[in-house]
Amino acid sequence: MSEGTMQRAAQRDLRQSPTPSGRSGSDPRVKRLNRVLVCAAAVPVMLVAAGCSSSDSGSADDAKKAAGSTATTSASPSPTVRAAAYGKLPEPCRTLSSKTLGQLVPKGLKSAKEGTSSDVSTRGSCSWNSLDNNGVKGSQFRWLNVSLLRFESDAARGEGDQQAREYYQRQIKDAQSVAGGANRTSQPVAGTGDEATLVRYDLKKKEGTFKQQTVVARVENVVVTVDYNGAGLAGDKVPDAAALAKSAQQAAKEAVAAVAAANGDGGAVAPGTSSSPSASKSATKPASPSASAPAKPSASASAAAKPSASVSEAAAKS
Repeated sequence: MSEGTMQRAAQRDLRQSPTPSGRSGSDPRVKRLNRVLVCAAAVPVMLVAAGCSSSDSGSADDAKKAAGSTATTSASPSPTVRAAAYGKLPEPCRTLSSKTLGQLVPKGLKSAKEGTSSDVSTRGSCSWNSLDNNGVKGSQFRWLNVSLLRFESDAARGEGDQQAREYYQRQIKDAQSVAGGANRTSQPVAGTGDEATLVRYDLKKKEGTFKQQTVVARVENVVVTVDYNGAGLAGDKVPDAAALAKSAQQAAKEAVAAVAAANGDGGAVAPGTSSSPSASKSATKPASPSASAPAKPSASASAAAKPSASVSEAAAKS
């Protein structure tokens, strides 16, 4: 029997049955009992309603929390990287002064040849060659190449100076692993950018022995590679490797200073002037870092092996 049926039966019995005093169910005490029973029956209904209300409230709270979590996730900032220090490069064929070129390629001041580049703000190169022909007494050949590669900071690839550091290491390894190189040596170069290394080796060809000097330097987010070699042709004496190495280091310092000057670094040493270690150090600290838009740099600049091929071609024409 249900609770409602029992309630109605009790009420009917109370109305029909006489009370101990002989009164019917209409007695006030009977009415009070009826009210108690009605209230007791209403309690489950109220509890059910309260339970539904509590459940609905919990679902609404959960929905609000989920919405708030989604909003927080979507509002989180995207990763950022520090802007690259240098935003442009100097003109490749103007990185070295006429005085320096006169010392390194005395017969090739007007032989400058700029390399092709799809974006001159991220990569460039220039080469010079000199042939001092002394007829039957032989000839002295010199070849010089300056390559510049700039890296931009990018959220996917990382900060520009870190990318430049990795490329700097690869350039050194490339220079050290040139096929046919003999008497290889490597040494750090002081006072040239943030870091620099000189790689030296000999290349024997049918025209003569070429003394190769490669200086790889990094200044902030730019890598400068200077390739310089010389040879005595047609029986002329082999050039002094130590003298060539000194000249290559001078050119690298000047190219590093040109990079800093092109970006408005007031402490940089202009091409053609004295390039002391202290001056070169100041070139590594730009006054105001550039925040130019990210660009994809070339995957490689002039490799150390390329000058030897160019030298052979030029020497063969002598």
